[in-house]
Amino acid sequence: MLTDLPFKLSAKSYARIDGALYLIVIAIGLWGEAFVREKLIVSGNAAATSANIKSMESLWRFAIGAEIVLLLLAVTLTWIFLLLMRPVSADLAWLATFFNLVSIALEAGIQLNLVAALFPLGNHAYLKVFTPEQLFTMTYLPLRLHGYGFGLSLIFFACFCLVMGYLIFISEFLPKMLGIMFQIAGLCYLINSFALLVAPAVADRMFPAILVPSFIGELSLALWLTVKGVDAVKWQQKARTLASS
Repeated sequence: MLTDLPFKLSAKSYARIDGALYLIVIAIGLWGEAFVREKLIVSGNAAATSANIKSMESLWRFAIGAEIVLLLLAVTLTWIFLLLMRPVSADLAWLATFFNLVSIALEAGIQLNLVAALFPLGNHAYLKVFTPEQLFTMTYLPLRLHGYGFGLSLIFFACFCLVMGYLIFISEFLPKMLGIMFQIAGLCYLINSFALLVAPAVADRMFPAILVPSFIGELSLALWLTVKGVDAVKWQQKARTLASS
């Protein structure tokens, strides 16, 4: 039954758990990007990037582990979104879920590029056939691939935002403005990622301003869910209406 939720928790409790998980995901993502990769990767300078990663290998590896935790949390919050939005439209809720799971799977795969960047920095005998410059380049190229792979994963996440934003807008148990902001977030991700893949020069000019609405939209939804949850009465009404139809 759509009115029944697992573990005998209310819709409001699930929403607050979802919001808290979302805030953790945002925090881990920001930390990994702004305080690890942004600090250690020197754009266009393979030698400096390699030196930074080698000197801070433990931090680099810890950041990779944190990203895996982020993805595990992302799967869980996607499941909770599905539970909350099924009464609005089960078909669209599943569509949003599939979009986000593809995004998560792609993001998990591209983490291997961050691991691959460490291999040329080791002391193994087989690496001695390469010059230092070649090793620096072999470290730097997977990082470039990671950036483009992450952009690809965001295309699917953008589709999740667009569909989920629509569900929020028509849900009646969450503010319509949150749905609009979440759709704007998805649209900005979509524009940025397609520009990165087909017109990198344009993407460079738009970044990071193009992603500010995305950050605001995601953070607003996460904070609302954490603090307010959903209107449990309207959620139950929606669930009963759909179950009886």
